[in-house]
Amino acid sequence: MTTQLTPPVEKRPDTAPGPAPGARGPRRPGAWTPWLYLLPALVVLGALLVYPVYQLGLISFLEYTQAQVSGGEPTSFRGFGNYAALFSDPQFWQVLLATVVFAAACVVTTLAVGCALAVLLTRVRALPRLVLMMAALGAWATPAVTGSTVWVFLFDPDFGPVNRLLGLGDFSWTYGRYSAFALVLLEVVWCSFPFVMVTVYAGIRAVPTEVLEAAALDGASQWRTWRSVTAPILRPILVVVTIQSIIWDFKLFTQIYVMTNGGGIAGQNLVLNVYAYQKAFASSQYSLGSAIGVVMLLILLAVTLAYLRLLRRQGEEL
Repeated sequence: MTTQLTPPVEKRPDTAPGPAPGARGPRRPGAWTPWLYLLPALVVLGALLVYPVYQLGLISFLEYTQAQVSGGEPTSFRGFGNYAALFSDPQFWQVLLATVVFAAACVVTTLAVGCALAVLLTRVRALPRLVLMMAALGAWATPAVTGSTVWVFLFDPDFGPVNRLLGLGDFSWTYGRYSAFALVLLEVVWCSFPFVMVTVYAGIRAVPTEVLEAAALDGASQWRTWRSVTAPILRPILVVVTIQSIIWDFKLFTQIYVMTNGGGIAGQNLVLNVYAYQKAFASSQYSLGSAIGVVMLLILLAVTLAYLRLLRRQGEEL
């Protein structure tokens, strides 16, 4: 009896046409689930941010003074007249330049102090590390008004202990323009460096120890290890803390207002936020104050967009 062997049948691959390159596939059933979780927060943020920004922009295009606030006269549309008056004012450009320079000094000093202390936290034992962390968090948790008042007392020419320790006599820190800015800068760094320190310290602890050991075996110094190994790994974290520090320091108000008594002698220590406050509430020029607020919003928006662009370049998933 002869058995006929049947050759195996080759299984043909599925020849069904797939999606064209670049075409979007079918949406997954749960694709909208994350947006449903984010919806309550988006509604709250929209109610708290969109309407105030709309009102800010609207008032900046109107003739809005104390007469309009009291309801005595109707508002009139000025278009870009308020912005033209603002940009033609030399004081605005002086205040803008002072704000940019002062914010840059605050950001650089805060990053330097925060990063240095973050590295120090990795070199000390547990107990000194705990003490330093608690002291830094205490400075971070102090309200801006309270911290500014304490710093003014510390540097007071009559009762402050700093002048006595330094032998400065009755030297007034808030009288001169640069000394007042320096005093405010110290307070801003004091209350801002803990955020940088804690964030960078967490990033350093996440750096693989094998990389640091390899750098040590190659004979790299601590500074070279930080500059060539640790800093590139921490670049996304450094970008985040830098952008947030820029936003915080650029819109500084409380420290300047409290420590220089509303902007210093003859407005020598004005920044944009205090300048807008003076225009809106001290001079009752609410339209000009709103225009300054819009300009600040656009500058910070540009900084934020630059931050997002940097994240895209670094391959971060937004």
